[in-house]
Amino acid sequence: MSEINAIEILPPITLSEAALTHVKNQIARRGGGCGLRLGIKKMGCSGLAYTVEIIDEPGAEDHAFPQEPGFAVYVAPGDLSSVQGTQIDFVRQGVNREFRFNNPNVKDTCGCGESFSV
Repeated sequence: MSEINAIEILPPITLSEAALTHVKNQIARRGGGCGLRLGIKKMGCSGLAYTVEIIDEPGAEDHAFPQEPGFAVYVAPGDLSSVQGTQIDFVRQGVNREFRFNNPNVKDTCGCGESFSV
């Protein structure tokens, strides 16, 4: 019997068309960037909050989730289990504009919606 090497397939992290357009516009205004880094930090009632930043180059160990040629969402290994499978949207409501995260790993959110737990 031959041995089969398993390949780890991670649930993708995706951007909606609105989020992709917003980030590409921000990259153009900023004068460059290769993608968006999605991460988490300890914060709020439920314990975690998202971080999002445009980056010029990924970290050596970042996981890349390509969105289109030359543009990807990058996640550091330590944050991956908390955000894999997340769909990121960008919404406008009146004068407010914000990213919204549909994260299948979230177990609970705080009342104000600013933090979550996995």
